[in-house]
Amino acid sequence: MSIAGKRAVWIVLDGVGLDALPDAKLYGDEKAATLPHVAMACGGLNLPNLQQLGLGSLAEITGVPPLAAPCAAYGRLAERSAGKDSIVGHWELAGVVVDKPFATYPQGFPDELVDAFAAISGMQPLGNVPAGGLSILKEYGAEHLRTGRPILYTSVDSVFQVAAHEDVLPPDQLYHLCMEARRLADEYDVARVIARPFEGSEEVGFRRTPRRKDFSKSPPQKTLLEQLSEQEIAVSAVGKIDDLFAGRGISTSVATLDNTDGMSKTVTALAALDEGLLVVNLIDFDMCYGHRKDAVGFGRALEEFDAWLPELYAQMRDDDLLVICADHGCDPTTEGSDHTREYVPLLVWSKSMARGVALGDRPSFADAGATLAAYFDVGTIAAGESFLDLLGLPA
Repeated sequence: MSIAGKRAVWIVLDGVGLDALPDAKLYGDEKAATLPHVAMACGGLNLPNLQQLGLGSLAEITGVPPLAAPCAAYGRLAERSAGKDSIVGHWELAGVVVDKPFATYPQGFPDELVDAFAAISGMQPLGNVPAGGLSILKEYGAEHLRTGRPILYTSVDSVFQVAAHEDVLPPDQLYHLCMEARRLADEYDVARVIARPFEGSEEVGFRRTPRRKDFSKSPPQKTLLEQLSEQEIAVSAVGKIDDLFAGRGISTSVATLDNTDGMSKTVTALAALDEGLLVVNLIDFDMCYGHRKDAVGFGRALEEFDAWLPELYAQMRDDDLLVICADHGCDPTTEGSDHTREYVPLLVWSKSMARGVALGDRPSFADAGATLAAYFDVGTIAAGESFLDLLGLPA
């Protein structure tokens, strides 16, 4: 049975880490500290609303000093799962801890997988190399237009990416191909199959369109989202949440073009949600700035998010709960362009909170999901310990 009128907004800032985890050296990430490094690269950040919530107490962030009395609950989440990608991070936030990272293919995919993909696509793919999304189009885009052969590539993440020009393979047909490829990729423990439509020409250059779609592995256990849905509590998703959870436990979903679009759609989705959980992923920090080594752009996106928060606050009821966190780091100042193994921020606020509280370092991302499970009174989830009783919310 649902709890009448209870709402929570859960925003995941994709790639916004704080500092290297104790085991970061195992991942080559011992020097990572996404937010502090971005702030230094920008000469300081202007984040007054996040500062009020307690962000300055979580790390040394230039321009965001700690306050004596933040208004929210604030702490750091440590990742228990093996790995550092978006699926692993989001699954753990929702209560599922993964003890083995997904497979990656830094030398390209095995011949058997490529041949099986060729059989379902009707032609041998181009590429089968690790590459960036823009460089792969520059290298193979013209040949793709001439031959119609799909472009297959991977990255440092566990991804099987298929790029096709929208005039050669329309997005719906590309999605169907990627759905078929999802079955193949399961046998090779690939986390995501990603459809990457693009447009343009060799003369003017190629560019991705906003019609990307991810086809993810399904979580191996029941997540918070499924637990809520089974008890008839609505779960509304904004951004790539639906893709990351393979659609499981999600009542309604809307895709986004970028952070600006995501923030706008968050306000719209909250207005339409009478009761339940609104879960949001804002992707630009990771996709547009972290992976592309653009620390200044990263900082600007953080400031834009911060400036938008009062608009969200205005739409929140007195007893609504807001949770802001991240799924991993993506430090644009360290070597390479991979995600980084980091603590992530945890900020929890409600207009009804009497005062802020320090939550310290939480041993698992899943503590966030466990707290939301307790908030909605749906029992315990597979992992995580609730800190709901520390928030001082009215009974």
